[in-house]
Amino acid sequence: MNSDFCVAVHGLVYLKHKNDMVPSEELAKNICTNPARVRKVMARLKKAGLVQTKEGKVGGYSSVEKAGDITLYRITEALSIRFVDASWRSGDSDMSCLIASGMAEVMNGIYLELNGLCLDNLKQITVGEVEKQLFSRKRKGEAK
Repeated sequence: MNSDFCVAVHGLVYLKHKNDMVPSEELAKNICTNPARVRKVMARLKKAGLVQTKEGKVGGYSSVEKAGDITLYRITEALSIRFVDASWRSGDSDMSCLIASGMAEVMNGIYLELNGLCLDNLKQITVGEVEKQLFSRKRKGEAK
């Protein structure tokens, strides 16, 4: 997984909360990254129908209707993210040892299963719930 998921979730929560057109520079400042990175991630979210854009002096990004209902799973789909993966595999399929020749395939299955569990969990979490968690934490902190 790369951090584009964090940029996307942060950006969508901010857009939902602001409920207005927000330029990439403002989003980038809140996310603590650069505007070009925000535009790259937001372009993928726009393609998936998760954000709207407007060009011009008062342009930027806005959340789609019912942004609070967007699941984190939909964000992972838009960004083609795999949470559990490894680019390196141990062993060699051409070796005569069953462990060496079969480990990569077994690990691939484990990674796929773990990734599926992550995705199933993200189907239950919405952008609105992330926002609620943020603001309930703030209220608890203020009470101290």
